[in-house]
Amino acid sequence: MKQKKKEQRSNKWAFLIYQESVPEDYLNLLEELHVPFILSPWHDKDVNRTTGEFKKPHKHGVFFFESLKSYSQVSELISDKLNSPEHVEVVMSPKGMYDYFTHAENNEDLLNQVYEVMRDSGIKEFADFTDLIAKQFPDLLYFVFSKSYFFKIYLDSKRYIEIKQKDDEDNHGK
Repeated sequence: MKQKKKEQRSNKWAFLIYQESVPEDYLNLLEELHVPFILSPWHDKDVNRTTGEFKKPHKHGVFFFESLKSYSQVSELISDKLNSPEHVEVVMSPKGMYDYFTHAENNEDLLNQVYEVMRDSGIKEFADFTDLIAKQFPDLLYFVFSKSYFFKIYLDSKRYIEIKQKDDEDNHGK
């Protein structure tokens, strides 16, 4: 027999917080609960597939309780403490949630993010690019490592094009 949501119990619960409504000190509030948790980076570029519009900036979170908690208990906790939607979901796979948080299964999103950083930074060396990612975008670092060949070739190509353009200018300018 299937349990009703409010009666469902688990020790791992997922929740959402929205940037526009979460208290400014939300991290302190979470830490004061003394319950292990993880939060995704801000998802501020997610697109609603139906409307094509950006979704409201939000973070996904997961609580890891030591004992079983009901849907109602967790729902009330996040709505009271974090001014968050009351909807919570049982986490079946922490790794699956991590992959979802970081868009790991959506390589197109990650590739676009990394490409934007690469294009806009003006960096031409792979080591400098990797250092930048590690320092400013650590959530993208594993993705860069897993696709390092592509990014190295891209940077080599950018550098070659600039050298070729300079050579062409020098040869035609004489």
